[in-house]
Amino acid sequence: MTNSKKDDRLALPALGEYYDDLLHVDAWVNNRSKVVQGQNLLCTELQEREAKIKERVEYLAKKRGISFDEMWLSILSGKAQRMTPSEVGGMLEYKPGEEG
Repeated sequence: MTNSKKDDRLALPALGEYYDDLLHVDAWVNNRSKVVQGQNLLCTELQEREAKIKERVEYLAKKRGISFDEMWLSILSGKAQRMTPSEVGGMLEYKPGEEG
């Protein structure tokens, strides 16, 4: 019986000559491989965007009438669905006494 290990690597399309050259030089300057430097850059960018990403998830959760945690887990589990304009309907209408 063979144990097959799931491959968790992220596959990215080619960067193009200019960005590939920048990554190559940036990796060399930082004494890292291109793969490690690319991983580092992506993680850094995600850290910088974390608050904005969470704001957007909060908005989507409110739009659906669910909690932030429910929306977050729904996205992670692959169960989240995009809403069509007809589904939104009057969900976001202003109601007196609400913020807005």
